[in-house]
Amino acid sequence: MLLVDSHCHLDGLDYQSLHTSVDDVLQKANARDVGLFLAVATTLRGFEAMNALIGPRADVVMSCGVHPLNLEGGYQVEDLRRLANNDRVVALGETGLDYFYQKDNIAQQQESFRNHIRIGRELHKPVIVHTRDAREDTLAILREENAQECGGVLHCFTEDCATAEKLLDIGFYISFSGIVTFRNAEQLREVARYVPLDRLLVETDSPYLAPVPHRGKENQPAYVRDVAEYMAVLKGVSLERLAEATTANFSRLFNVEIAPRS
Repeated sequence: MLLVDSHCHLDGLDYQSLHTSVDDVLQKANARDVGLFLAVATTLRGFEAMNALIGPRADVVMSCGVHPLNLEGGYQVEDLRRLANNDRVVALGETGLDYFYQKDNIAQQQESFRNHIRIGRELHKPVIVHTRDAREDTLAILREENAQECGGVLHCFTEDCATAEKLLDIGFYISFSGIVTFRNAEQLREVARYVPLDRLLVETDSPYLAPVPHRGKENQPAYVRDVAEYMAVLKGVSLERLAEATTANFSRLFNVEIAPRS
């Protein structure tokens, strides 16, 4: 069995007291059948630092992008294009819109989001989308920029079934994090039951949003197994079937060849 953590911030973990190295983090994950990781960037400088931190590994792929909450000072679109063209980069992002924390730069957020989609289409790489309190604008920009041409995923999904349906209609995938295990997340569990098995991903978004029974602790890639176990129950399938489906979905969306786990 092979599980994939489709969204983690390996540069954000506690390497002072909880982990000794990236190797340590990935070994803990491997012990729980998590064998492939998508390390997600939130700034261009952070992407370069994360690339250096992780080093060359066959079991880690990367995204390159600027989070909507990290736009202060701006960035050069050509730098995004150049860095995203790295062979190790399988996706643009994370990008998107966040009107919950920031409303004074909505035009800047929207333009950055559009830039990521346009470069994704140029490079034939999908986009990793973050949205909060910006559902309608997010969907509108995805449609206007023809995001279906590059594809993508709405990560850490917290929206409703109607939103999921619109995303599925344009060929997007939907990724569930530890939030689905939270006691007050019944609406999200309804969405998890609704989304077809061949369009699901699982993630940690570590170091954030640790699933039950690890709430209150720093999240880490090993805990994607807890998310997968919970999702398997919701979907009425075995953990092995859930792992098989989500790993195949990851391979298909991000164009990553995955060798069978020995």
